[in-house]
Amino acid sequence: MPRRCPFSPPPEYERLRAAGPLARVSFLDGPVWVVTRQAEARRLLTDPRFSTDPSTPGHPLAGFAGSADEQAGQFLDMDPPEHGRYRRMVIPDFSVKRVREMRPRIQRVVDRLVDDMLRGDGADLVTAFGLPLASLMICQILGVPYEDHDYFHRCTRRIAEASGEGAEQETAAARTELITYLGTLVDRAARHPGDDIVSRLATTRLATGELSRDELVGIAFLLLVAGHQTTANMLPLGVFTLLSHPAQLADLTADPGLWPGAVEELLRFHSVVDWAAFDRVATEDVELGGQVIRAGEGIFVLGASANRDELVYERPDEFDVHRGTRHHLAFGYGFHQCLGQHLARAELEIGLRTLFERIPSIRLAVGPDELPFKYENRTFGLYRLPVTW
Repeated sequence: MPRRCPFSPPPEYERLRAAGPLARVSFLDGPVWVVTRQAEARRLLTDPRFSTDPSTPGHPLAGFAGSADEQAGQFLDMDPPEHGRYRRMVIPDFSVKRVREMRPRIQRVVDRLVDDMLRGDGADLVTAFGLPLASLMICQILGVPYEDHDYFHRCTRRIAEASGEGAEQETAAARTELITYLGTLVDRAARHPGDDIVSRLATTRLATGELSRDELVGIAFLLLVAGHQTTANMLPLGVFTLLSHPAQLADLTADPGLWPGAVEELLRFHSVVDWAAFDRVATEDVELGGQVIRAGEGIFVLGASANRDELVYERPDEFDVHRGTRHHLAFGYGFHQCLGQHLARAELEIGLRTLFERIPSIRLAVGPDELPFKYENRTFGLYRLPVTW
């Protein structure tokens, strides 16, 4: 169900949501359930009877799972208690306190990118702003040499954007390539540790045997992919959305205190990671939303639908920076709620605020109809966003 408008989820979602909180739809080799409303989504995402492990019989994305070695350490695809063991190892690096300490570093990166853009009279905000900001920050956090960022971006893009015939093979090849690269990074961190997550885990957990090399590579893979593509897509999309709502942009300019709420609304409104990472399979019969999900039946939460739930949000299809809600599902919910959500919020807030403060005359360089949106991709965004000032 592809999107057809930059400001709306797939139009089928509204029809499905009107019919009920759960629906049966076709997917790949057979039918799956989808959850369309927020209350049922929250119940599912906190119910241990639904497994996210792709090796569980009936999981809807079983065909996309890597080998056992490649899956090691990638706790997004693990159920409790294994999931919690890995997650606790990296939580301190993404806590509210840690991200607050990182804000000056984020600001310096943003200022440098804006300085570079201001040397000309226009830029593509995907390549000049969104991608480098997300790349620089995750490189610093993980200890990835920034000169390698083009390489890992190509790999993560192939993983996130693969679609159509051959997508499974393309995804698997890109995963293998990136995992091989991260193995060399782990080996280097073990020999010459720096001030980053991989080095910390290599000198503590790996050295003591609490983590294997494959597990540490898997953790690095997960954090790199999850912490790169989403923010890189949201930054240009946020600029486009605010330029398309000039009155609300004027409110933000007049009152910078509105920026945190505006970021939450952008996250809710776009829900760029819609069903990816919302995949589950029932491990026993479960009643949900008036339906019985049988053991072995696959199910997806449609995050973009749940974030437009009329039972939760007044005028949900309207973009409103004054809405003031953090209770959306853009970062998931429950056991697997996004580990890097505080970092993503900080990057979006600092990046967007600084861009509009320092380049107040910024505007689209082409008409909105000429912009290439990623309508078919699992992570929504823009391929290019040319602007001028």
